[in-house]
Amino acid sequence: MDTGDTAWILASSALVFLMTPGLAFFYGGMVRSKTVLNMMMMSFSALAIIPVLWVLYGYTMAFGPDGSSLLGGFGKAGLDGVTQGSLSGTIPEYVFVGFQLMFAIITVALISGAIADRAKFSAWLVFVVVWVTIVYFPVAHWVFDFGDDGGWIATKLEAIDFAGGTAVHINAGAAGLALALVLGKRVGWRRDPMRPHNLPFVLLGAGLLWFGWFGFNAGSAVGANGLAGLAFVNTAVATGAAIIGWILVEYIRDKKGTSLGAASGAVAGLVAITPAAGAVSPVGSIVLGIVAGALCALAVGLKYKLGYDDSLDVVGVHLVGGLVGTILIGVLATKANTGGIGSLFYGGDVSQLGKQIVAAVAVLAYSFVLTYVIGKLIDVTIGFRISEEDEVTGIDQIEHLETAYEYGSNSGGSNLLKEL
Repeated sequence: MDTGDTAWILASSALVFLMTPGLAFFYGGMVRSKTVLNMMMMSFSALAIIPVLWVLYGYTMAFGPDGSSLLGGFGKAGLDGVTQGSLSGTIPEYVFVGFQLMFAIITVALISGAIADRAKFSAWLVFVVVWVTIVYFPVAHWVFDFGDDGGWIATKLEAIDFAGGTAVHINAGAAGLALALVLGKRVGWRRDPMRPHNLPFVLLGAGLLWFGWFGFNAGSAVGANGLAGLAFVNTAVATGAAIIGWILVEYIRDKKGTSLGAASGAVAGLVAITPAAGAVSPVGSIVLGIVAGALCALAVGLKYKLGYDDSLDVVGVHLVGGLVGTILIGVLATKANTGGIGSLFYGGDVSQLGKQIVAAVAVLAYSFVLTYVIGKLIDVTIGFRISEEDEVTGIDQIEHLETAYEYGSNSGGSNLLKEL
């Protein structure tokens, strides 16, 4: 055991944990005031459900020994055999269990933005349990398990995904698209403005996500080493470049740069650098960030042209950003950072580009098809969407019997004013 590595991964785990509350603020600020609590509760529900499932069977499905290239073995169900003395590389296995748990939590929470304002909370809870079991745990095995019985993307295809461009972002983005199609459009979509109710919340959430993402990416080095340092720098640089790329599109298109655009550009850059953080140089990360920021800014408008209501642009940011980052590894990766694997621009090698495309398309297709089936089954059994009347009233009041903000004579502020 290396105490430095252990300390860094423990800290990284806590940073990744913070990303989910950060996402709650990011998404919560983007919706209307009558739906903010439900939006935030969808993220917080992942914090409640996923740790329990991860201990019971999730970890062993993703990393259990004696499995296959498609699924881990079940020998570590209930964390059987994981002790204070067992190691995963140079860190205690419990630390590795905790670190990977945080990835599972944030992946599920990301999906919720695609169906904001209109999903039954009870149906969402059922979806979380089923989806993480059938979709996320197997895909995590494919991408993150490098053991003797490791996943096919990691050990057989040998595509590069440093911190989860496929398993987290393409996975969540494809799932978000499938659920948006299952639930249909919000009442008043394209007719009513549906503007973000609290842009400071959005910026706060983006800042917390960026802060936590240093643990997400640099922690994926699974050690306190030079690779972690490279990933840390690339995470900072690509994110800044993506903000520039997104704002440039806004200035060219609208003659103005927006705070929502800056926050969205930051997340797009974070998404895109995730798979590439340990494979590209800092200069390469600038290119990747600018491209991702610009393409994601353009991609968020696809929902209006294609007619799907992805409420908070999970498809435009996470699916497109994940595809950009995953595929551009085959163009920008340097041999110095990958241990000898070249790319189109560095070495003239096109083979890695092909591997990256196969990995991206495989996860996209698997996640989209299974999510669509899961969503449809939930919809025809218990119902996935609230009624039109309840949606107009506001999902917070209907699903949670509370609202984020109190207005009127019964509010604390009004009573205080009367007393004064």
